[in-house]
Amino acid sequence: MIKTVTASMIIIGDEILSGRTKDANLTHLSLWLNRMGVQLKEVRVIPDVGQVIQDTVNDLRGRYDYVFTTGGIGPTHDDITAENIALAFGVPFVQSAESLALLQKHYGKDENISDARLRMTMIPQGAQLIKNPVSAAPGFQMENVFVMAGIPVVMQSMLQDLEKRIYGGDEMLSKAIHVFEGESFFAGILEEVEAEFPHVSLGSYPFFRNKRYGASFVLRSQVEIDLDQALEMLKLKIGMLDRKCFDGEAEL
Repeated sequence: MIKTVTASMIIIGDEILSGRTKDANLTHLSLWLNRMGVQLKEVRVIPDVGQVIQDTVNDLRGRYDYVFTTGGIGPTHDDITAENIALAFGVPFVQSAESLALLQKHYGKDENISDARLRMTMIPQGAQLIKNPVSAAPGFQMENVFVMAGIPVVMQSMLQDLEKRIYGGDEMLSKAIHVFEGESFFAGILEEVEAEFPHVSLGSYPFFRNKRYGASFVLRSQVEIDLDQALEMLKLKIGMLDRKCFDGEAEL
């Protein structure tokens, strides 16, 4: 039996939606999840609005094995993610003694810890901290929801603490070929291959290189034998159209 583990990602921040900040976390997280055997199925970008955060978290945490959020856990007034995670779960929003101790160790004396920094020690009751080796202020895990910083270097460092908490399924395997012709020419045979192998997904990605149109066909599956047979069927059908295909994705 195929074991599939799924995840979704919530990118939180008005600065992302306005274009002032480019998100750099999605690609890193998706590649990390792939290595962990987890399939990222949905990504949402939402504003710093409390009710939207609550509704989105409650929707996704019931539909996926894991939910990852980035952004909105810093020291300023618009960092409202943590308190709204507490509201989403219906639990008190409390100061974490463990988080406070981490900040005290990092910044030294209590007078070095401003009220703004103290905001980052508040978490939903019952949450487990996610360590932050970069700047000490941790993220947290609430059941299957992992709440992390939006700053890429911090978010990436937090993932180190999650490697023993995440349990993946069967590895998603991938193979690709490419052709130098418009993808519409192959639309029919792509449908035939996908219909023959329901455990294989087949993506078509057009490109234009050296004044030539072409397309890369990427096959993905958790069943290796199906992946190999689907690839062979696709190559055979392309050959029957008197066209050549080449292994791998086209270099762009």
